[in-house]
Amino acid sequence: MANIHIPPGWRLRESEATPESVYLDRRQFVARMGGGAVIAAASLACRPGRAAEAQQRGPLDNIPDTPTADLYPAAVNDPRFTPGDRHKEVSPEEIVATYNNFYEFGTDKDGVWRNVGPFEARPWELEVTGLVENPGVYDLVELERAFPLEERIYRHRCVERWSVVVPWIGFPLAKLLERVRPLNSARYVAFVTFNRPEQAYGMKSMTWWPWPYHEGLRMDEAMNELAFVVTGMYGHPLQKQNGAPVRIHLPWKYGYKSPKSIVGIEITDRQPATFWNTSTPAEYGFYSNVDPDLPHPRWSQAQEEIVGTGQRVPTLPFNGYGEWVGELYGGRVTPVGDVPHAR
Repeated sequence: MANIHIPPGWRLRESEATPESVYLDRRQFVARMGGGAVIAAASLACRPGRAAEAQQRGPLDNIPDTPTADLYPAAVNDPRFTPGDRHKEVSPEEIVATYNNFYEFGTDKDGVWRNVGPFEARPWELEVTGLVENPGVYDLVELERAFPLEERIYRHRCVERWSVVVPWIGFPLAKLLERVRPLNSARYVAFVTFNRPEQAYGMKSMTWWPWPYHEGLRMDEAMNELAFVVTGMYGHPLQKQNGAPVRIHLPWKYGYKSPKSIVGIEITDRQPATFWNTSTPAEYGFYSNVDPDLPHPRWSQAQEEIVGTGQRVPTLPFNGYGEWVGELYGGRVTPVGDVPHAR
């Protein structure tokens, strides 16, 4: 009898990709969302010189030389990852490559791609420390070849009220954790990103931030099947401005909870500090699940704009992934005492 595969409800079809003709004028978008003048002024104050910008041929030309390029594109091994009947269009890659937050390279969302030229994203290692049986330094090439890569189409929701849909490539975070074997006392997973101000002018110029960027999860969140270690996008390795060569993606949380260009993972029994909670604890909590009913002090979270379409839609609890993560929080989108924050 032939096997019949019925795709579960959390998958978007790439055949429904948004045409390039709907490309959003990002400057108008920022203005509509508020705060555009402030962001533009801040970005101009710390903009790199023209020589650095001249290194960039275009937003799609920032893929580092990758020894594992033969692994891309990856197969869609588990087509379950985008629920509902909204966000049916995969965002054009040019939008995702030119409109994103990565403060290490500046605060101008549509200028990050111009600033990543000096960043050396290969070779790369991940150091795993803490309460594990198998701590050590793991070469990213080894990890890419050890775990079968797969493509997952996930929503990405920023606390600044914009969203995109991206076909990421990578492997479940649970696979990596199973390899390092957390001890029974382990309760949390902490992430830390690179610390190279000489290669990232945002880090060099904005010294008031608590660099390097750091984030964290409860162990059960990290082991959830949605938690994803990302090494590629749109059929190829990651662009530098999107977190090359390796990042985390957690589609039920605001985007800043998905750290980019990570170099370290620590398994601990204590809740780790996070970048935005350390910076502004009155606004920024630890869990940061997408909650349309809990406004950020500066932004309502009830709606979002799909970048590239001009369309505004209601935001869904857990970004639409409640079926797979709701039980982690007893059905509550925002755990008691948690507040949203910006990334």
